[in-house]
Amino acid sequence: MNDPISDFLTRIRNAQKQTHRFIDVPLSKQKLHIAKVLQKQGFIENVLVNDEKKKMRIFLKYSTDRMSILSGLRRISSPGLRKYVSYKKIPKIFGGLGIAVLSTPKGIIDGETARELKVGGELLCYIW
Repeated sequence: MNDPISDFLTRIRNAQKQTHRFIDVPLSKQKLHIAKVLQKQGFIENVLVNDEKKKMRIFLKYSTDRMSILSGLRRISSPGLRKYVSYKKIPKIFGGLGIAVLSTPKGIIDGETARELKVGGELLCYIW
């Protein structure tokens, strides 16, 4: 697997389309931090980590009529073409309804937090 973050986003996208309750993904620090950002922003319910099996279980979030909270996920920076932005040029996704996830010197954070901290970094993905 060349791009674990892309694989992670694809697993979430596919599980959302099939309305699965949860998904299991291989554990890495980067994917765990992205999942924590998604949980903090309200796109997923919970993240459980199993260190013995090196897996994490992500509980997906749905509305009352079983409609997905997540509308879309898009990988921006890839291993072959990295995209970096300054804090002034962090995009607003759907007028603030979505988030941009960045890898910064302060850790993996959402775009709004990066603007407040005035740090730029690698633009990992958009989530709306």
